[in-house]
Amino acid sequence: MTPARQDQLLSSRDPRYRRLFLTSFAILFLELILIRWIPSYVRMLGFFTNYILLASLLGSGVGILTVKASRFSLPSLPILLLCLVGFVVVNQFTFDIHSTNVLFYGAGERAAAHENYYVLPVIVVLVAAVFAPLGAELGRLLASLPPLRAYAVDILGSLAGIASFALLAYLSLQPVIWFGVFACAGWPLIAGKDKRFAAFALAGTLVIVLVAGMPNVWSPYYRIIVTPNETKNGYIISVNNIAHQEAAPFQQREDFYFRAYDLLGQPSFKRVLVIGAGTGTDVAVALAHGAQHVDAVEIDPQLYALGRTLNPDHPYADPRVTMHIDDGRAFLRRTDARYDLIILALTDSLTLTSTHGNLRLESFLYTTEAIRQARAHLSHDGLLVMYNYYRQDWLIQKLASMLDGVFGEPPYVTTYGSWGRAAVFMEGPRLAALSAAYRHPYVEPPAAVPAHIHGALPMIGDGRLVGDPTIAPSSDDWPFVYMVKPALPSIYIFGGMMVIVIALAMIGTMTPAAARRNFGWHFFFLGAAFMLLETRSLVTFALLFGTTWMVNALVFFAILSSVLLAILINARLQLQRTGPLYALLFACLAVSYFVPIGAMLEIGSVPVRYALASAVTFAPIFIANIVFSRSFRDTTHADSAFAANLLGILAGGLLEYAALALGYRALLLLVAAFYGVAMLIARRQRLGAAVPIMPDTATGA
Repeated sequence: MTPARQDQLLSSRDPRYRRLFLTSFAILFLELILIRWIPSYVRMLGFFTNYILLASLLGSGVGILTVKASRFSLPSLPILLLCLVGFVVVNQFTFDIHSTNVLFYGAGERAAAHENYYVLPVIVVLVAAVFAPLGAELGRLLASLPPLRAYAVDILGSLAGIASFALLAYLSLQPVIWFGVFACAGWPLIAGKDKRFAAFALAGTLVIVLVAGMPNVWSPYYRIIVTPNETKNGYIISVNNIAHQEAAPFQQREDFYFRAYDLLGQPSFKRVLVIGAGTGTDVAVALAHGAQHVDAVEIDPQLYALGRTLNPDHPYADPRVTMHIDDGRAFLRRTDARYDLIILALTDSLTLTSTHGNLRLESFLYTTEAIRQARAHLSHDGLLVMYNYYRQDWLIQKLASMLDGVFGEPPYVTTYGSWGRAAVFMEGPRLAALSAAYRHPYVEPPAAVPAHIHGALPMIGDGRLVGDPTIAPSSDDWPFVYMVKPALPSIYIFGGMMVIVIALAMIGTMTPAAARRNFGWHFFFLGAAFMLLETRSLVTFALLFGTTWMVNALVFFAILSSVLLAILINARLQLQRTGPLYALLFACLAVSYFVPIGAMLEIGSVPVRYALASAVTFAPIFIANIVFSRSFRDTTHADSAFAANLLGILAGGLLEYAALALGYRALLLLVAAFYGVAMLIARRQRLGAAVPIMPDTATGA
């Protein structure tokens, strides 16, 4: 009987389907919890959240492969989770990342007494161990159910997990609620025979999470800690153990907040756009200097809420201010307004926007295309201003060169020293109003100019800065402003090697030899290809719609929904030939590669623009899902095939770092290569199965 016929005969009321749904929900929901929760304490992982994703994939894959050996059981999960949570809270260490080729904000500021690099590999191992029992349960269910229907139920459980966590993030609930939902949903799975033991371990986990997170505010992006400042007239806002903003009287802030107004503030900037408004200091400064209207854009709703409550200047209560909780680049794309002053205000995020793509929240704000877009929104006498603590001189040179390339003239740059190398960039038509005393190339006098009353940063240089054109500019395809050049920095190489070593050790010691010998390489390469394709697609959607958590959740939800549709097509149409499917997939990949998204973004009609860009981005994902579900439908070993696919996804997650050297469009070449290998393996397997067994002429058998 064919697997499809079994699907039709087997009742959907079978309790194994409910258990499979619950297991898939638990895996996805716990994965999202740990990706969100662990980096808020071990802050290096804020820049490497994909390590947690890779560890969860590794644990799930290894768990599935050990089904026949009975290495893992679900009752062990509560104690493993308790160990992981306890380890993370006890080891809230920072990491000094000694890197000048790629910058990590806050990496040189200590938040704990010690530096312990053993924390990272231990967390990877513990996360993998937590997911191994869930993977083993998933493997047992997949092995006992018709593949295609089981796969559909698995996707439904994952969709429920994404939707549930998105709701919790939207409500900004405390992590104890997240873990509590997991404990309640997973209780039928993990209780086992000794329910008291499981209850004790889960209760311990909830207590640790509650105590650790109780005094904090949790936004969709950060764990936010609020403490009074030294002068007791404001508050320090720290995120994930890093001092991030200060809600204090604007008159006491650093000089760079005021530089543009001091040099070019007459006549007043009437219409102002502040991107990265945060707790409101930049908005307060603009209002104090005569702004008639300020559009304030902030991606984090909780930072805005804290600014509205705690900022002593109360800028958000001013009727001249309109607040937008949005991604800055997405706002620029949607608005038709023109501004006398556009400020990119300390837009240095301390986390990645997703586990895919190495995108930070501000990545698409600092590309050549973004600067060009900002220029298009300047009035005839407008000014674009950027200021921040840029840490390294090469980053200042890079941004100056990019501004020069877009505006056709060097920006006016003021740099500051002391405890951080800060800078202010000014570019645009208003620079024509600079007084003669400031119309000179950038120079750094022998002695620093003392700071004004606003702050403690002495000025160390100013003037027109040409920049260094040999430093690679960031673009929408290579949006890595914090890198000197396209390359694969050693920190990513060593991190990847660590994951590979742990993976090989776990697979080699925990999985049966038979499972390794019969490894499903076809599904492995399908997984690796799809992970890279998904990464490129997520990056594209972030560019189209913004790098917000909501966009990220909706994209994942849409991708999983396309999987369900692909399963339905395979179940109803009973597709047999794979050649046409692969041909269509390669054609879609070619269109995605040769038709740049930037070209489609120039289309005048907004609905047409987004429809075409979404179709070009999403078509290969949909066809790839049909290819996979077609192969999975006919497999006779659904558990091992699914495990191989998960481990392939892990490999793809490591290979996505290639974008740091090649750009995101180049990932499509790897995608095509991996799908080509998967196709050849499947063809070879079909030919091998089709070879008839010849009778033995000696025996007549």
